[in-house]
Amino acid sequence: MARLTSPGGSAGQWLAGTCPACEKGRLFAGPVRFAERCNQCGLDFSQFNVGDGPAAFLILIVGAVLVVGALVVDASFEPAWWVHLVWLPVGAALTVGGLRLAKAWLLGAEYRNAAHEGRPVR
Repeated sequence: MARLTSPGGSAGQWLAGTCPACEKGRLFAGPVRFAERCNQCGLDFSQFNVGDGPAAFLILIVGAVLVVGALVVDASFEPAWWVHLVWLPVGAALTVGGLRLAKAWLLGAEYRNAAHEGRPVR
């Protein structure tokens, strides 16, 4: 298989949440939970260790976006307090969507670079 220019796989692969090997099978079994294997080529996703790295950065980014958005809306329109409840589903959608993208990108990067845990660097 030819190496792509992006270390995390093609943009279509991580945007669509497809297998990094065949780019056809589903990568996720749930909103942010990886499937056991690719339903097309059989690639075992459990061999990859994406971990919680994307979640830590994403929470900081989403939190900053929500706080700035809430402050701008409050300063511009001075709405009633309950209008700010809209930030709850916006935050949930940004978090879930961002986690899917980040986890798919990281798994694609591990696949493309043949990264494995516990292997010495030579």
